[in-house]
Amino acid sequence: MRELFIYYHLASAHAAAAQAAVLKMQTTLSADHPGLQARLLRRPEIHDGQQTWMETYALCGGEGITPALQASIAAAAQALPACLAVPRHTEVFIACA
Repeated sequence: MRELFIYYHLASAHAAAAQAAVLKMQTTLSADHPGLQARLLRRPEIHDGQQTWMETYALCGGEGITPALQASIAAAAQALPACLAVPRHTEVFIACA
């Protein structure tokens, strides 16, 4: 199954607004795509006023996150507020077994 891991850095000053926006986006995506499991994580440490965040996406059953669903997630992220207009790095992983 294909899973997505999307990580980025953002200013700690924008953390509350960013968290609300990302969680809202993930809730909408999960409602639009039954079985989608979305999570928002961040590293515990802060460096130079920056936090590292990671969004994860997995889909129960089938092949997991299809390229079409990956494109939907990327499109939804385009509507995030300006404080999240940072480079987002997407990695795709599959289960070993």
